[in-house]
Amino acid sequence: MAALVSVDLPDAAAVPPLGVTAEAGSDRAADRVGALFAGTLDGGHFCTAAVVHSDDRNVIATAAHCLDDPDTTVFAPGYRDGKAPYGVWKLTGVHVAPDWTDGRDPDQDIAFATVAPADGGTGRIEDAVGGFPVATGQPDDVTVTILGYPAADEAPLRCANTTGLFSRTQRRIDCPGLSGGTSGSPWLADGAVAGVLGGHEGGGTDPDVSYSAVMGDQALELYREAAVSAG
Repeated sequence: MAALVSVDLPDAAAVPPLGVTAEAGSDRAADRVGALFAGTLDGGHFCTAAVVHSDDRNVIATAAHCLDDPDTTVFAPGYRDGKAPYGVWKLTGVHVAPDWTDGRDPDQDIAFATVAPADGGTGRIEDAVGGFPVATGQPDDVTVTILGYPAADEAPLRCANTTGLFSRTQRRIDCPGLSGGTSGSPWLADGAVAGVLGGHEGGGTDPDVSYSAVMGDQALELYREAAVSAG
């Protein structure tokens, strides 16, 4: 799938080598990624999500297993050191595959959600930070960049590496230190969301090895549903 909007890539000088995890600097890509919290910023962050492009500019992508309690989940893009520079956003709708709802199929551990300002305002999240395109049909050995928030950290981590297929429906990547809280982190291929950390074993039980369900037709359908409902 072709990119839907232009993308902003981080300065090459600020990007660690392949297979190395480091704290992500503040840039336009990192600002589009944020932490998911239970209720308020005081509730602790437990997953990661990213803003994706839609006509109504109010859609995020994450792992389906991160949205078990949508009524109490809020999103803080660009979160760092206890601050939410682009506000806190509540979920207004969740889009997951039927096979996830019925049986928590790890091959369907991809979700999209619509958001609105938690303070009751009328702003749109893409107007604040922009949004990533969504991409399907990536090669088996695509190189991706992951941006995500370990639950114990107050800033996002960044790691890039070449992926491989764990199975026909799951991708695998070696990136150290992506512990609990990084579920839902976007896998960015040339600046487009080509997966999210999740799937097999909920994204992996070893923090140095992570997984994503392959972004296919079902995920694309969910994305389109979310984009329509946002309008």
